[in-house]
Amino acid sequence: MTAVLFQQVSRHFGAVRAVDSVDLAIAEGEFFAMLGPSGSGKTTCLRLMAGFEQPTSGHIEIFGETAEGVPPYRRNVNTVFQDYALFPHLSILENVAYGLMVKGVGKAERLKAAEEALAMVKLPGYGTRRPGQLSGGQRQRVALARALVNRPRVLLLDEPLGALDLKLREQMQEELKSLQKSLGITFIFVTHDQGEALSMADRIAVFNDGKIQQLGTPEEVYKRPKTRFVADFVGSSNVLPPDFVASLGFGNSHASLRPEDITLGEGPGRKPFSGRVVATSFLGAANRVTVEAAGARVAAMVPASLAVPAQGETVTLSFLAEDLHQMDATP
Repeated sequence: MTAVLFQQVSRHFGAVRAVDSVDLAIAEGEFFAMLGPSGSGKTTCLRLMAGFEQPTSGHIEIFGETAEGVPPYRRNVNTVFQDYALFPHLSILENVAYGLMVKGVGKAERLKAAEEALAMVKLPGYGTRRPGQLSGGQRQRVALARALVNRPRVLLLDEPLGALDLKLREQMQEELKSLQKSLGITFIFVTHDQGEALSMADRIAVFNDGKIQQLGTPEEVYKRPKTRFVADFVGSSNVLPPDFVASLGFGNSHASLRPEDITLGEGPGRKPFSGRVVATSFLGAANRVTVEAAGARVAAMVPASLAVPAQGETVTLSFLAEDLHQMDATP
């Protein structure tokens, strides 16, 4: 079954087209990511799903039911926000049970459900504490438990990991994915961090200027970007100009070539080209080497175990033909 359906959905704020004729179908039980820079339309789409915004035009369905005009409290969805929005004067247990209290669920039943939700997010025994006594990662889990206790069919996550440090963010990515698989409910995750989207999502929609630039699996979006924007935004790709691509023996169009697919030196079946080293950067496990070749700047990832060429040195780089992906004319 389709969990969320957008048909030609637009949302305008005056002259600004925040969402512009978006078509989208998200399957039940899918971990779906909406990825894009600030102002690209992804968060507005999430707010349209939640009912915090209404479409200017188009049609939205949630599990086959029309969503336009339906208030948030009557939709079988819950939202986890970036700032968590916990009540500082309530205990953790009361925070988690709050939604059930609003629905009129009896005290014993709602507190029992809240305890179960806290155990689900690995916070058993934390119910008597206050939000100010918890770390950022723990508060994020409480916000998640508060949403899950209502047993929504769709969970909307609005950049919920943005306030966490790198190590904790990576840990929570793994835990969110594991939790979604065990619960089997639809997760719709908004982020501007391509690493989060690639590591967690079953499918990704890449947004820019209110439109979906590309929709596909993480591997499809990363390996076969449709546009220059997607190639540049998702990961770090070399977006090669048409004349340079043609000089390598391919068609006259822009192409994407990931730095990790380029090696120093030649090899069997590889396409070589030469260039002058203009910059090098140490990145831990690898060095990023940037060369200027026939008017194009091309970056390659060189393992840290190999010698790094000096700036100004002429080097030969090579790649496999299948790793070069030619793109649409769309910017």
